Amino acid sequence: MTTFTHLDPPELTELETETVDGKRFYVTPDGKKYPSVTTVSSFASAKSIAAWRRRVGNEQANKISTQAAGRGTAVHKLCEDYLNNVPDYTKNQMPVNIESFNTIKPILDDHINNIRMQEVPLYSHYLEVGGRVDCIAEWDGRLSVIDFKTSRKIKKKEWISGYFMQCSAYAVMYEELTKLPISQIVIIISVDGESPQTFIERRDNYIHDFIKLRKEYKSYHGV
Repeated sequence: MTTFTHLDPPELTELETETVDGKRFYVTPDGKKYPSVTTVSSFASAKSIAAWRRRVGNEQANKISTQAAGRGTAVHKLCEDYLNNVPDYTKNQMPVNIESFNTIKPILDDHINNIRMQEVPLYSHYLEVGGRVDCIAEWDGRLSVIDFKTSRKIKKKEWISGYFMQCSAYAVMYEELTKLPISQIVIIISVDGESPQTFIERRDNYIHDFIKLRKEYKSYHGV
């Protein structure tokens, strides 16, 4: 088992969260309430998701969504515990989830070290958003936002611009709070029955799209 180095994390305040009409909001230390990064990014795909639900039916859509969410949460937990050097990181995990994690484990071993934080809430007054980042660490020696995903099928890059926008927002949030810039974002996807996918992108290629989307969200929802 690889032993990962952890650097002293910056001191950040744990944020309270509120859920309003199914949307998550983060409350900043000074009392401002911001929508989550995921809430904002999903605003762009709301129409296509609604069309998909009509096509497959609500019952099947709920089943698929619940299964996907459960798998994603489990693999996230496996990644977090493994990177935290927990010896029994597979304890109480279902075999199918361990199998999904094992496909991306060599990628973690080969590329990630000097971990700054995992599953830590961030916020930005500039972007007016909050969120919980998967991992901030060095990827091949370069400080990066690293996000773990699961998928039933291979993803094309143009299908996952929302992932890149989310991570670009986390990078800006981290820099605003710590003064440490992050220019690189990494998406690692465990794909059912396939080899995993890794996408490496520059923050600045997507942050302007996120800012535009945030303005559209605020114009529509008023927050």
